[in-house]
Amino acid sequence: MKKSTIKYPTGWVPESAFGIWFLNTDIWIHHVLKLSLDALEEVMFPKHERYPTILDIGCGHGNSLVQLDKRFKPDKMFGVDVDPEVIKRSKDNIQRCQSDIEIMINNAASINLPDNAVDMIFCHQTFHHLIDQESAIQEFYRLLKPGGVLLFAESCRRYIHSLVIKVLFRHPMDMQKTDEEYLELIRTAGFIYQPENVSKPFLWWSRADLGLLEKIGWKSAKDREGTREETLVYLAAYKPE
Repeated sequence: MKKSTIKYPTGWVPESAFGIWFLNTDIWIHHVLKLSLDALEEVMFPKHERYPTILDIGCGHGNSLVQLDKRFKPDKMFGVDVDPEVIKRSKDNIQRCQSDIEIMINNAASINLPDNAVDMIFCHQTFHHLIDQESAIQEFYRLLKPGGVLLFAESCRRYIHSLVIKVLFRHPMDMQKTDEEYLELIRTAGFIYQPENVSKPFLWWSRADLGLLEKIGWKSAKDREGTREETLVYLAAYKPE
């Protein structure tokens, strides 16, 4: 595993201490990360048997590397993060992986890899931390091989602007987007996708009330499917051949 001496990058809002802790809990791993990957696999049309080279954006503690390794059997994975502490935090999870893994301390908008370098890019709950989102999505397009897939799972503006998230986590609030704005950003960068490549789940943890009102039998009109502002968007987008 290579270590970088790059200075702490700009263009990113660091996570809170609570957020750093939470991203390594069983709740996060089992109820967010694993379920997100399950949902993303369901919208992968087409889907290849293997993805030899994978780039994980915002690899953090390395929990996503373990899941990607199990599901897609890559030969090589690059874990990118702006926080140099991930080199230490991800060490144990890296040892659990079968593939060769290189951790890179890079801003997501400027990654030290050549054009057409990877078969898959995984960006899970990272994009809303970025400030220069347009440059980042263009960088993803540059790095992905023709025919490669971007697995994108993101919390949308409604969720990030909710009170509990504002209190516990840190984000660039003026950069948050709706589901449709994220989809348009990705399409404008050159990626292609069809309606069957998109999912917009309304999961309990993405709601301001954590789903409690629905559990007691009450559901707001603004939360009905088709009329609500979505809290999440999952997408499998492809770079044209």
